[in-house]
Amino acid sequence: MEKIPISKFKATCSGILEYVRRTKKPVLITRFGKPVAQVVPPTPGAKPEDWLGSLAGTGRIVGDIVCPASEETD
Repeated sequence: MEKIPISKFKATCSGILEYVRRTKKPVLITRFGKPVAQVVPPTPGAKPEDWLGSLAGTGRIVGDIVCPASEETD
């Protein structure tokens, strides 16, 4: 793990974030030689293959779905 002082991190923050994203290696940020923070790459999120059908099985039918909701005379 690479260690960098906080002053260097402040000066090159976006470059360090890009380095972590590209290499997937964490960076330890220190202040007076003591660790204060750690920049780590994000964990990969689970992406659905396709959004179509992604809510299948989440609904519930309550009551009769065939008969009308109101009377014909209304």
